[in-house]
Amino acid sequence: MSHFFAYLARMKLIKRWGLMRNTHPENIQEHILQVAMIAHGLAIIRNRFYGGSLNPEKVMALAVYHEVSEVITGDLATPIKYFNPEIKKAYGEIEEVAKKRLYNMLPEELKGDYEKYFFISEEGQEERKVVKAADKICAYLKCVEEIKAGNEEFKSAEKAIKREIEKFNLPEVDYFMKVFVPSFSLTLDELD
Repeated sequence: MSHFFAYLARMKLIKRWGLMRNTHPENIQEHILQVAMIAHGLAIIRNRFYGGSLNPEKVMALAVYHEVSEVITGDLATPIKYFNPEIKKAYGEIEEVAKKRLYNMLPEELKGDYEKYFFISEEGQEERKVVKAADKICAYLKCVEEIKAGNEEFKSAEKAIKREIEKFNLPEVDYFMKVFVPSFSLTLDELD
């Protein structure tokens, strides 16, 4: 018997943005779906417009598993996670232990199929960068949606995250921010 998928099903119980008041609470399962969709889109945009050769489906799968460790560790708030280099390093080690624990729940004959999503090799760094960019875009979109709902708690986070997104210096990210992100500030009637 394997507990792998039973653990993954608990992602819906892990809340994000724990230190901030939310008008709409977000769990990591919701977050991962949005990251996967945006990462997939970023890979397609890179390939279509910027001479890329990423596998969009692999990028999407990497995004699905990018925060899998949080089903064990929970979502540690960013101000704590990045408070200093020692805490960041220690938390990275904890995440790695959690990933290994989940990975080891898989039946032996399936581990090879999942290894590339849990433990990214050197040749997977470009895909990983796209997933990280999608993750930041999703954090930015959360801020936009909260501010749109009248929650000023997210104002400084929105500005800080936007600066982080600009540092990626990826044309597909710039394209996404220009073409798709403005719609997130609109009402349903305005989208029609």
